[in-house]
Amino acid sequence: MNIPSTDLPRLVIVGGGFGGISLARNLFDKDIQIVLLDKRNYHTFQPLLYQVSTSGLEPDSIAYPIRKILNKSKNAFFRLAEVEEIIPEKNELVTSIGNLSYDYLVIASGSKTNFFGNQTIEETAVWMKSVPQALNLRSLILENFEQATITDNPHHRKSLLTFVVAGAGPTGVELSGALAELKNHIIVKDYQDLNPDEIEVHLLEGEDRVLPPMSKKASAAAEKFLKELGVHVHTNTFVENYENHKVTTNCGKEFYTETFIWSAGVEGASIGGIRAKDLMMRGNRYPVNRFNQIEGYENIFAIGDIACMQTEAFPDGHPMVAQPAIQQGRLLAKNLLKLMDNKPMEEFTYFDKGTMATIGRNKAVVDLGKLRFGGFFAWFIWMFVHLWFLVGFRNRVVTFFNWVYNYVNYDKAARLILRPFKAKKLEMTDVE
Repeated sequence: MNIPSTDLPRLVIVGGGFGGISLARNLFDKDIQIVLLDKRNYHTFQPLLYQVSTSGLEPDSIAYPIRKILNKSKNAFFRLAEVEEIIPEKNELVTSIGNLSYDYLVIASGSKTNFFGNQTIEETAVWMKSVPQALNLRSLILENFEQATITDNPHHRKSLLTFVVAGAGPTGVELSGALAELKNHIIVKDYQDLNPDEIEVHLLEGEDRVLPPMSKKASAAAEKFLKELGVHVHTNTFVENYENHKVTTNCGKEFYTETFIWSAGVEGASIGGIRAKDLMMRGNRYPVNRFNQIEGYENIFAIGDIACMQTEAFPDGHPMVAQPAIQQGRLLAKNLLKLMDNKPMEEFTYFDKGTMATIGRNKAVVDLGKLRFGGFFAWFIWMFVHLWFLVGFRNRVVTFFNWVYNYVNYDKAARLILRPFKAKKLEMTDVE
């Protein structure tokens, strides 16, 4: 890998997400060599992926080069690689570009989409956990609009103009709202030969309300906002399968669609080698103690989505969102220095800064401690928070400009099919 030899202790970080970047940044000026490994050379601001997929933002607004982050330290190195296995007995990693030894290892590999064992849905649905996947979805949406303008088959046309989103967590709710705004404000401008009333957006949720992790007040407000935008909300509805362009559910509802979007769950993106099969907790996450050490290992840590730290307040581990990862990365930086100096480490306590979701223009919900509010003020807070946590000044400026432009002109500037995409689906033969 051509990592320089050094007398400094070597910290290897697997993953350039919120946790990995937070950890690295807090060690830049310390006597430690940092090696960050990731299969992509950029950090992705995942909360805004849905805006890339619905033409609201270009990908360079929410992605930032990892090397540009690390260049602030002379002891920090990046390698574009995928970690294949951990060999803890040797303090060594096996990667796609060779082996690498470590003194301390931090797994910050994040999460991946969870299909709950349904192979058919995994092969036929579309989802967005990365920038390429968001671009695939954007292309598919726009291509289906183009196909709808030329097809003579009314059933095919209906399937092209029907969008089904499975999972009404923050991602599903935000995506459904963005699709509805695309229908309400963009189609009438760009596709004058399409009737916007033919476009349907369906949001399916297995629980009895949208946004189950948030308060009931936030859920009720979000559902109200969605329905105002024209989204069809189906609660207590589990997806059973998606085949031949048909979504089947537990309650007998069926939807014919060529755009079935899966946002119904995530699980930890684990790495083999550290007795992973025996150690995995619910959600394919590594069990860690209050110092983020993986059980059974003193020099191997896990932070963020991949870590399951069970506490009295969070018996199933912390929520798989950005803030726990950022906070764990910040504290772990301090604890690693204490560990090297043989000083007692500090236990992690999560400070919940609240939960929020946006549904569309002037519509958002926020749970902040005991405070619950929605509407324009919540939407303004959502915008401010997301701009603040974007990595890089340029990203903040570009995103802010795009949002202002979209707000003033009711327009989305990124409606480009740069990379044609067709999801893997069986030919449509049984639509009646």
